[in-house]
Amino acid sequence: MNAVTAKGPTRAMILAAGKGLRMRPITDTTPKPMVQLNGRPLIEHALDRLEAVGVTEVVVNTHHLAEQIEAHLKKHKGARIRFSPEAELLETGGGVKQALPLLGEDPFFVVNGDAFWLNGPANALQRMIGEWDPEKMDALLMLHSTVVAYGYDGHGDFQCDADGKLVRRTEGELAPWLFAGVQILDPAILKGAPDGAFSLNWAYDRSLEAERLYGMVHDGEWFHVGTPEGLEEAERYLQVRFPESRHR
Repeated sequence: MNAVTAKGPTRAMILAAGKGLRMRPITDTTPKPMVQLNGRPLIEHALDRLEAVGVTEVVVNTHHLAEQIEAHLKKHKGARIRFSPEAELLETGGGVKQALPLLGEDPFFVVNGDAFWLNGPANALQRMIGEWDPEKMDALLMLHSTVVAYGYDGHGDFQCDADGKLVRRTEGELAPWLFAGVQILDPAILKGAPDGAFSLNWAYDRSLEAERLYGMVHDGEWFHVGTPEGLEEAERYLQVRFPESRHR
């Protein structure tokens, strides 16, 4: 068992390059990861959670209003932050592929820049570390119930069997689990990936065929903050649950 498997990844990537079109007009002038929730930018909440499980280096890809993200994070006093600027948007897969030289050869976390969740009885990322098995997994995705996700009205993404192995929902089907925007990836999952812009779904599909795509069901709260309405719902929830202080 290597150090990464025993202690968890020490490197992570936060996906922060997108334009956040569904969050307009807020994102016309503020990049989505810098949108405030409970008094702090969304990206800071993600950094808190990563640092709490031992992540010491974080790569952040940037494009839309990149200078705001970079100026803010250059003052960050926790994990070492490195930037992966994108001249043109590379989507999730292309963004991670471009950043691989900064991420190294060991498994790493990837977190969407707008992902926001509260831990359940145990730390969610620590649970993922405990379930990560490089012998059988290319990727481990955090899942959440579609029924109790705040601000979510989609059809879900996956079926999940008893040992965590995933199957995509079929067209027209309602799936019980959504992808919550948090994952552990083995960099080998991107071997042979196309150049330019592409979705991480390219890698997921290959792993599904090889039966190496797994999920872990999150047992705390999860919030879809992709729209102003979703952001407002999350803000109301936090104000009620944590009236005396910011949630960390």
